[in-house]
Amino acid sequence: MSAGQVIFLLVGAVTLGSGIAAVNARKMLHAALWLVLSLLGVAFIFALLEASFFAVVQVLVYIGAIAILIIFAVMLSRSSLTDEGTQTNPRWWLAALGLLILFVGICAAILLWPKVTSIPAPLPASATDLATLGKELVNPNGYLVPFELSSILLLATLVGAIYTAVEKKEEIKK
Repeated sequence: MSAGQVIFLLVGAVTLGSGIAAVNARKMLHAALWLVLSLLGVAFIFALLEASFFAVVQVLVYIGAIAILIIFAVMLSRSSLTDEGTQTNPRWWLAALGLLILFVGICAAILLWPKVTSIPAPLPASATDLATLGKELVNPNGYLVPFELSSILLLATLVGAIYTAVEKKEEIKK
């Protein structure tokens, strides 16, 4: 096993562990911080796979915008910051069984696929051309609409967080 594979497995374990911790956290702020660590692990995996653009986008968009927006929403809303109820569903074993079946199915499909052991060819130089990707993001026939819809979604989330915070303050004053 090479050093790159060991690092990949360690980062994968940290990412998976922080994702599980985010789901099981009793405090919303702690869950948001675990989510940031999980998203950072995904960005690190992108960097290990030499997908530098996706690693930077992961850090800027998901960690820098969405996760911080969630943290601000939690801090502004001042709603119940702790979860008093139970954290587990009585039928959790059904989800675990389904996950195990899915995992075995994916492993079997990968192992039975003949090209899984072949070494992939390196990407051509044009595949990592960020200028072409940037032009496609703002091209009306390309990805302009999804790009703008994601910005509207982020704006709506921010407005909703502010509205919720202002509404809670008015209830407290009465």
